[in-house]
Amino acid sequence: MVLIGFLAVSAKADERMIEDFTSDPETRWAFFTDQVMGGVSNGEASFAREANENYVRLRGQVSTENNGGFIQIRTKLESRIPRSAQGITLTVRGNGEEYFLHVRTPGTVLPWQYYQASFTTAPDWKEIRIPFDSFKPSGRTFRASLRPQSARSIGVVAYGRDYDADVSVASVGFY
Repeated sequence: MVLIGFLAVSAKADERMIEDFTSDPETRWAFFTDQVMGGVSNGEASFAREANENYVRLRGQVSTENNGGFIQIRTKLESRIPRSAQGITLTVRGNGEEYFLHVRTPGTVLPWQYYQASFTTAPDWKEIRIPFDSFKPSGRTFRASLRPQSARSIGVVAYGRDYDADVSVASVGFY
């Protein structure tokens, strides 16, 4: 694997790794909850290494009280998504619950604005691939489909209902 800035190009020509949670990932990822909007969800993001695997673990209690309902970790994209990319790939594990990827663009400035796609976790690490056409806008005022090259950030989100969240992510990239 060859590292170029924050963009690592894997041995597979059709995949591009943007995060493997090495080299101070806490400087690139931020933790947020619905408390920024008056909600009461709580949690934490922790960075760890286990069996030669670096990862971030997002866990906490998601509550829909006070119009809330999310906890998340988010990173800014340092460069544009390649035009040849067809989607986002993640290596994840968790408690079997459904989680979401939120992609934000210059037009999604408010906390409740994003393009969203879901994924489900399992106790063991697995790679998932989410095509860009799976992302749906959070409101009717946005384009019906995500323009990948306009993406500015990616978030991993526990969202939308009352539950205990526990999801870990070991890599994020494009395919």
